[in-house]
Amino acid sequence: MNSDSPSRIYYTKPSITELEIGYATDAATNGWGEHCYDYIHRFEAMFRAHLGVKHAIATSSATGALHIGMAAMGIGAGDEVVLGDINWIASAAPIIYLGATPVLVDVLADSWCLDPAAVEASITPNTRAILAVHLYGNLCDMQALRDIGKRHGIPVIEDAAEAIGSVWHGQRAGSMGIFGAFSFHGTKTVTAGEGGIFVTNDDALYEKALTLSNHGRARGETRQFWPAMIGFKYKMSNMQAAIGCGQMERIEELMAGKRRVFDYYHDALRGLPLRMNPEPSGTTNGYWMPTIVVDHDVQFDREELLAKLKAQNIDGRVFFWPLSSLGLFKAISSHRVSDSLSRRAINLPSYHDMTKADLERVVSVLRPLLKKI
Repeated sequence: MNSDSPSRIYYTKPSITELEIGYATDAATNGWGEHCYDYIHRFEAMFRAHLGVKHAIATSSATGALHIGMAAMGIGAGDEVVLGDINWIASAAPIIYLGATPVLVDVLADSWCLDPAAVEASITPNTRAILAVHLYGNLCDMQALRDIGKRHGIPVIEDAAEAIGSVWHGQRAGSMGIFGAFSFHGTKTVTAGEGGIFVTNDDALYEKALTLSNHGRARGETRQFWPAMIGFKYKMSNMQAAIGCGQMERIEELMAGKRRVFDYYHDALRGLPLRMNPEPSGTTNGYWMPTIVVDHDVQFDREELLAKLKAQNIDGRVFFWPLSSLGLFKAISSHRVSDSLSRRAINLPSYHDMTKADLERVVSVLRPLLKKI
């Protein structure tokens, strides 16, 4: 880009204020010795209160939170975990870490999340869990999935890494399964720079996860450096948690910013041959990543659209690929929805404080191209 090019519109970036900077500075200055966990404990308490759950363990990533939670459930070699084919690899990786098998099923065309009928059809005697990933803030059908789980004696895990702000009939995403996992990566609605969190209402699972999260050292163990089992080290740092505390104080503002951006796109793109993130009756979509899915019966060149955005110094982002198409898992040709979605969709720029002018620039590229098809 030359010096006369318009300023870059990023696909996402965090909203950081003097509040977060002040807390991070305090953690760097004073958060040592007996104070080295102060912000971590505060952050966990704030997130528990926001979500309405009993327990939370701050981690270095949502991947770590999933790994700890699945390990605490005893998932291991020979076990199967069902999840949607359209996903980022981080949802499947912890299953592999534990020696279990991800069972990939197709997703629904409207929510882009798990198809309950496909889930039920995939259950075998080896199925140990259903992993409900709330993609881009869209919600899985938690009632249907929990009903399936209840019939078969299989728990539902929630990967809510992208779903801060999403609510299913009065219950926040991540609070409804046997455990939930969230991400605070720099791209997320609430960030700590990096990091994640494990949450649950199950007391026994929490105690096992807590022990695993601290190198296998059980709470209440009086002997120093005495692990009861082999555990993990996925701890969030105090400085990350300090930034997270500032974000949690601003969480209503941050969630509102995401909705404002989505609402603008939704109104501005009305009438074009596409669909966006759904918000079924009784739910709230956190709209982490506003996404367009062009209708399947029209011609659409995703690369052309991304190139036109790039020419105007605007970021676009491809939709997740089906995991079965990556060469890391068995290829599955029958997942027509997953395969079709990945070719017809892109994520739009969506950081909290995008201006009206920024949004107008994005729409000015989208509308002319999509009107032609």
